[in-house]
Amino acid sequence: MGTKYHLVDAGRWPGVYCYASSERRFQGKPDVCYVVAYRLDKKLRWEKVGWKSEGYNPPVAAEIRAERMKQIRHGEEVKTSKEIQREQRQKNREIDEIAAAYFDARRGERWRRIDEKRYMKHIAPLLGKKTIKTLSPLDVARVKQSMKGLAPSTIWGALEILRRVLNHGAKIGMCPSLKFSIEMPKKDNEVVEYLTAEEVSRFLQVLEDWPNQDAARMLKLALFSGMRRGEIFKLQVADVDFRLGLITLRGPKGGKTVSIPLNPIVRKILTDQIHWKSARWPGSDYVFPGKGGAQRTDSNAVDRIKSAANLPKRFRIFHGLRHHYAVTLANSGKFSLDVIGELLTHKSIAMTKRYGQFLPDTMKRAGELAAEVVMKGIGGDGADIVVLNVYAKSE
Repeated sequence: MGTKYHLVDAGRWPGVYCYASSERRFQGKPDVCYVVAYRLDKKLRWEKVGWKSEGYNPPVAAEIRAERMKQIRHGEEVKTSKEIQREQRQKNREIDEIAAAYFDARRGERWRRIDEKRYMKHIAPLLGKKTIKTLSPLDVARVKQSMKGLAPSTIWGALEILRRVLNHGAKIGMCPSLKFSIEMPKKDNEVVEYLTAEEVSRFLQVLEDWPNQDAARMLKLALFSGMRRGEIFKLQVADVDFRLGLITLRGPKGGKTVSIPLNPIVRKILTDQIHWKSARWPGSDYVFPGKGGAQRTDSNAVDRIKSAANLPKRFRIFHGLRHHYAVTLANSGKFSLDVIGELLTHKSIAMTKRYGQFLPDTMKRAGELAAEVVMKGIGGDGADIVVLNVYAKSE
């Protein structure tokens, strides 16, 4: 104990000590710091309470000591103010620290570097040194303002990364949960990717001739099932039920385990792949194993396949094949948006509505019926409706 403590008043406040500062001044005199002493596990423990300039005095110090003695008497865990503050800091870390942990947990994922660059560009300069307890809706508004003029999807992406970072921090105990919702901008420029008949034909031919059929079958599965990239990578042999004709998707994007039907083409793809996997990686549980039979995190071959098939540069291979699957179903006129949403395991119909534009026959029939209803509503007769139909066909 380098600093010399003086007992304040053994009769009135036992165990309360103090010392005068050689640097701090208060009311024209050296500031006084109060310290309490008590025994824990037969060892004398000293705990700093606070300075006189901060409003601390002997009675307050005595109350703190009495609380510690009570905790010791009842066998409770005793923590000093300094330890409590340290723990609170650990549970209320700066957003930059939480982001570092989040991106470290995503090491090996394909889009990690892109998301990290977006975080460093748009979030870190404004919010990186703040803690979640000091974060306010105004801070989020500042981020939006700083991105003014950029595409809504770009702003949405930056805020989504912030939301994921904070959720990750709360999940692993680096910060409390956010007390308000981050309002996301509407993405009016949502792009639906799909291939022309010629591009699909060329793509399938490349897949048939590709030397690494493991990668080829992955892309065939995406094309004929609409499964997400992560769902394919996580798919295990036990998730494929050939008897009931179902594929179980565990921990999908929506979070809840769901099942999709095993159609004949997908059945053949998975039968061939599991047979190949059993010979190559007999100890692996995954249908499409990665390095050493572990869960796959990426596939460089898919980009080479995309290039060999001469697909558009902007076409995101797994994401695009999922879109193409949905567009094909919608174009057929045999599936409602509800059914397409179920096959894609969407959480809400709002996510499936983007494919409504690819329901030409259904939309045309609905439009004709709407015109007929309106015409009848204003007293039009059958001849008016015939004229209306002729006019519509001429357009």
